Amino acid sequence: MSGTKATLRYGRISPQKVRDVIPLIAGKDVRVALGILANVRRRGAGILVKLIRSALTNAEANEVKGKQSAPRFYLEKVIVDGGPVAKRFRAAAMGRSTSIKKRTSHITVILRNRENGSKS
Repeated sequence: MSGTKATLRYGRISPQKVRDVIPLIAGKDVRVALGILANVRRRGAGILVKLIRSALTNAEANEVKGKQSAPRFYLEKVIVDGGPVAKRFRAAAMGRSTSIKKRTSHITVILRNRENGSKS
């Protein structure tokens, strides 16, 4: 079976903040990754939990169509790309202004089935 994915587009969080959380869960089983993220106090962790659950639901729906047994899924890839940046300005000292960048993220989670206990 190929990977099953879920995507968040235009998420209102900086890509760097999400990328800080990814090394904690990369390559782990879905249940283990959700347990780790439940104990991480970062906003990106909450977004990733929702996205992993969505990908898991998609994968289970695909398994029902394929008439296969309930598999164990693991995180094959988590990709975080930058989206469009909204630019704002704020008043600064001595009549100047400074720019504020409100960054967005495109996050993709790809799950894979661990068939017959193999770790491929």
